Amino acid sequence: MSIISERIRKLSNSATLEMAQKSRELKEKGVDVVNLSIGEPDFNTPDCIKKAAIEAIHNNHSHYTPVPGIMELRRAIAKKLKKENKLDYSPDQIVVSNGAKHSIANAILCLVNPGDEVIVPSPYWVSYPEIIKLAEGKMVDIPASIHQDFKISADQLQAAITDKTKVFLFNSPNNPTGSVYTKEELKAFADVLAQYENIFIISDEIYEYINYNGSHESIAQFDSVKDRVILVNGVSKGYAMTGWRIGYTASSLEIAKACNKLQGQITSGAASISQYASLAAMETVPCASKDVQDMVMAFAERRNLVLDKLKAIPAMKNNEPPGAFYVFPNISYYFGKSHGKYTINTDSDLCLYLLDQAHVATVPGDAFGNANCIRISYATSKENLIKGFDRMQDALNKLK
Repeated sequence: MSIISERIRKLSNSATLEMAQKSRELKEKGVDVVNLSIGEPDFNTPDCIKKAAIEAIHNNHSHYTPVPGIMELRRAIAKKLKKENKLDYSPDQIVVSNGAKHSIANAILCLVNPGDEVIVPSPYWVSYPEIIKLAEGKMVDIPASIHQDFKISADQLQAAITDKTKVFLFNSPNNPTGSVYTKEELKAFADVLAQYENIFIISDEIYEYINYNGSHESIAQFDSVKDRVILVNGVSKGYAMTGWRIGYTASSLEIAKACNKLQGQITSGAASISQYASLAAMETVPCASKDVQDMVMAFAERRNLVLDKLKAIPAMKNNEPPGAFYVFPNISYYFGKSHGKYTINTDSDLCLYLLDQAHVATVPGDAFGNANCIRISYATSKENLIKGFDRMQDALNKLK
């Protein structure tokens, strides 16, 4: 009998972290690996934010903070949501956590009882099913193909709802596909969900600023469902602050109090210095806005480069993602093909082949709910992207 609890034995390891680890191990052996698996900006945190963190240290802001975050930061988040998203939340409705992943876990654990169903569009972020498992809920995934731009329809959502449905959890802009739901599409979701007063919506908006086709839209803008929306966001992607570990939820006061209660027993407040750094990001947007704009512009240029490179590999079918910094090409053409000791039967086989033969790290799509695809991140330099895709093309051409 295992000494490890059943809840942990049921969990899967993070596929993205596993591939990052394999890449690091090869690099430590002196192999020149192009890592296209990592899901974080390769830019540094803007200097004005780093300066605020240093000032917070000198001002001795090194003590415990309130569990839901310092009031100044929660006020700044509420102000940001009002100014940028036209959403009204009070600071008491904001809970700051140790990253958006923590915020999602808080929301799921506060809402989902054993046996409750959580509807999740597929492809989805790798941690969604595992967090739902921890809550002893049941994930009901709705597949969306590349022909749908990897987005589900309101009719698909309607068809998936049962009397056990408790939560609808989705991500826009999306990881791993880069797809973005339009205002009209979100309105269609809201119209469906407005009929079910016991279904809650967790809207993961962490890639809000990485959007190439226009302004960000949140499902929380629709009054018919706003009280049941748990909006999740943070500073990791938009301000290149992944290591600072700050995310937040905006929700009804009842849910905010529940998240506060849970967090108070699990982690307490997020790191004080990180909160003051995030306050600078939220409060003094002009100081970091140029950095954010430059970063998004660089991502857009890289996306276009990657799409051009993919055109040279016609067997990799892809859409044109308008957000985030990923592409999610369909690689099923290569199933059954071989080169040397390698035979490609699965997405994992192809990823391992590319890592070994091309020294390029990618992530199997099965971890995101679609085993016919792989995730490729373009959060790296143009030089690395050119080198990585040229290597991939050479290795793929050898598969017969």
